[in-house]
Amino acid sequence: MKIFKTVLVFLLFLGVVAKAQDTVIAKPLNQYPEEMLRTDEFGQKYYYDEKQKAKIYDIDGETVVVMDELVLLKNPKFNNQLDRNYYYFLNKKLNRVYPLFVKALEQYRGIQSDLAKMDRNSQKNYIRKQQNDLADQYEAELRDLTTSEGRVFAKLMHRATGKTVYDIIKELRGGWSAFWWNVKGNVADVNIKEPYDPYRNRTDLFVESLLQSNWNFGYLQPYPGASEFKVKK
Repeated sequence: MKIFKTVLVFLLFLGVVAKAQDTVIAKPLNQYPEEMLRTDEFGQKYYYDEKQKAKIYDIDGETVVVMDELVLLKNPKFNNQLDRNYYYFLNKKLNRVYPLFVKALEQYRGIQSDLAKMDRNSQKNYIRKQQNDLADQYEAELRDLTTSEGRVFAKLMHRATGKTVYDIIKELRGGWSAFWWNVKGNVADVNIKEPYDPYRNRTDLFVESLLQSNWNFGYLQPYPGASEFKVKK
């Protein structure tokens, strides 16, 4: 089954000086901190502007802007009007949950980055001081979500981290806490162990289509690393 019928529109490609600078604001490459630069497969350094979805190069003294491909997704095929209504219902839930998800993702990644720089003893102290607070925040925020919003939040976290909400809570609070939050989630009809799978799950297919549409039209900004997610059969 084909999930995504895509039209790939390449706005610019490498080697062409970007005339799109009228709409894309780009500083010369040497004005970006060295630690923020990346290297492509050809060994060429560039800065990636996540907000504008563009790579900023310096080629022969010229600033070159290479826009990401724009993926235009057709709406999924709706079986009936109820199916169509559910799609737009999910869009409302996605727009409400998305800012909360981005904040939670940023905080979670920050903790993982801090831990990577510490030795084992320092990690233990840091965990005691920081991770419980973050886990408490997850729990409080999850309690404030409706059932449908909780489902969308859980799926977005898995899309971004490769970990289910159950895995994250277990990592931050231990297996016993994760077990009980899974029980509470199941009671509320939110399975926090369920992965994000647009290929096999129709609701996830709708969410993926809505994400791409909202990003393409600028209603939502892609979270860092959003384009790295690949749908697997």
